[in-house]
Amino acid sequence: MTSANGTITPPHVPFGHAEPVWVHFDDLDMMGIVHNAKYAVLLERGLTPYWAERGFSFENGRLTAPDVFHAVRELSISFRTPIRGTGPVLAHFWFESFGTTSAEYGFRLLSADGATVHAEGRRAIVRLDPATLRPTPWTDGAKAVGQALLRPESATL
Repeated sequence: MTSANGTITPPHVPFGHAEPVWVHFDDLDMMGIVHNAKYAVLLERGLTPYWAERGFSFENGRLTAPDVFHAVRELSISFRTPIRGTGPVLAHFWFESFGTTSAEYGFRLLSADGATVHAEGRRAIVRLDPATLRPTPWTDGAKAVGQALLRPESATL
């Protein structure tokens, strides 16, 4: 829900995290709906502040934690209902798995009230060693955040 000052209070999600993000004019195609390539950007706009608030970011040209150096291995998005126009939406994300060197997000892009699923998908990442570009284990700090995002086995959407 959007308050009088324009901030979004995300609805409760049963697991993971829902981060408010904004659709900007340049995210739209010529029909006034979000261009398909921008859905990944909207997810990134949700992930970035979530991790930054927990000490994992890229600031002033430097990583605040080594776990920030990771690459997307796979991204899959299924589109459900177009996002029309600019304004707030929610990026709801969680971990389906969190391994030694990789992790797999599940995610949904929702209307600001959480009632409409615009898209859903998965995003697999691998933590890399900056010198070798080979997979390397997550730090204990990333593991702690990752555990908090894990979807419980019994949880359903």
